[in-house]
Amino acid sequence: MSGTQSASDTARNSPTNQAYTGPPVDREELFQWIEDLSNPARRETALLELSKKRDSVADLPIWLWRSFGTVAALLQEVIAIYPAIMPPSLTAIQSNRVCNALALMQCIASHKETRGPFLSAHIPLFLYPFLHTTKASRPFEYLRLTSLGVIGALVKTDEKEVIQFLLSTEIIPLCLRIMEQGTELSKTVATFILQKILLDDTGLAYICQTYERFSHVAMILGKMVLKLSKEPSARLLKHIVRCYSRLSDNPRAQQALRQCLPDQLKDETFKQHLDEDRSTKHWLKHLLSNLGYEQAANGVGESGKPSTPVTNA
Repeated sequence: MSGTQSASDTARNSPTNQAYTGPPVDREELFQWIEDLSNPARRETALLELSKKRDSVADLPIWLWRSFGTVAALLQEVIAIYPAIMPPSLTAIQSNRVCNALALMQCIASHKETRGPFLSAHIPLFLYPFLHTTKASRPFEYLRLTSLGVIGALVKTDEKEVIQFLLSTEIIPLCLRIMEQGTELSKTVATFILQKILLDDTGLAYICQTYERFSHVAMILGKMVLKLSKEPSARLLKHIVRCYSRLSDNPRAQQALRQCLPDQLKDETFKQHLDEDRSTKHWLKHLLSNLGYEQAANGVGESGKPSTPVTNA
């Protein structure tokens, strides 16, 4: 791509544009908004309008990625917020604006043709300062949640390259902190990301490689189960059970879980939710069977005692 080519020219000349089969859109207007991203005076409106179109224009991620200066403009929006997060002074207007930029990054992360270059450029790392924040105000929560959405879009694809990239970063401790302290929605997305990492063989091996890593994950999951017993959330329970179930596939973690699995997952605390969600019920049964809690797995008793001997070896 020539450095002198405009954003709209790039989009118009793109092969994906010529083969576009999505719903009718005013493409000239769309291309103008993409070009406006490189103009600081027009960028705020362009961010808002393009973020509204991100789910309805299939090729938008490609046009954004290949247009001259567009990704740099999105990164400028992200970096411009850094001074507002420490010390915490982020306003709702600032949060909304940067979250529109993050929404466009999320659609780039979701597309099969732009996801690889997006990772290769290490762009997700620019969002980690937002995940480090702990202030509970709505602008900060919205910022964390939208940033998690970008990472969530990456892991949805189940690609090993994504997991390997994330394991080379601090995403696991960041997710664990949000799982412990965030709102229900942020906790759900963070737990989903952890679940996707665990479902990858490399991710499971990484977390179970040392006792410190495993114990940190198990401790946070245990705290979440205890809180869910008082403030239920079927959606969050689903991801927590799936994380535990996957951990139980690792022999070392399996032995440790026999000692630390919360009682609430072995009795009828969540019976109503499990009766309404066959998938979660299936994975809880898989977990309990792996740990030797056959009676609990079959729904016969609530003793919580393993049916097979547990050794300390």
